[in-house]
Amino acid sequence: VQLQASGGGLVQAGGSLRLSCTVSGTIASISDMGYYRQAPGKERELVAVDTSGRDTNYADSVKGRFTITRDNAKNTVYLQMNNLTPEDTAVYYCNSHGLIWGGIPYNEWGQGTLVTVSS
Repeated sequence: VQLQASGGGLVQAGGSLRLSCTVSGTIASISDMGYYRQAPGKERELVAVDTSGRDTNYADSVKGRFTITRDNAKNTVYLQMNNLTPEDTAVYYCNSHGLIWGGIPYNEWGQGTLVTVSS
């Protein structure tokens, strides 16, 4: 299983960015797809997660500004980030849980993508 992440970059405060992450491989089913972030000197934290396409959860700090969506046909998750602030500056990692062929669980991370918000 591989996660290919894209998006990110440099944006001014108040701007928007969209991240995307596609899961590929011998996948039987995908349950959770989400994003975490890690700022310099801080621990990795959950940003948003889509749970089996039925529920979404967000960190309090991004509620109302970030939206996670999922395209099951493309095995892709998107994170739309609006009204960005310098505090959102971090490396963002996508994550996915599910099952591969044979019913074996997987828990994989994509490569990190840097989001930098200038004031």
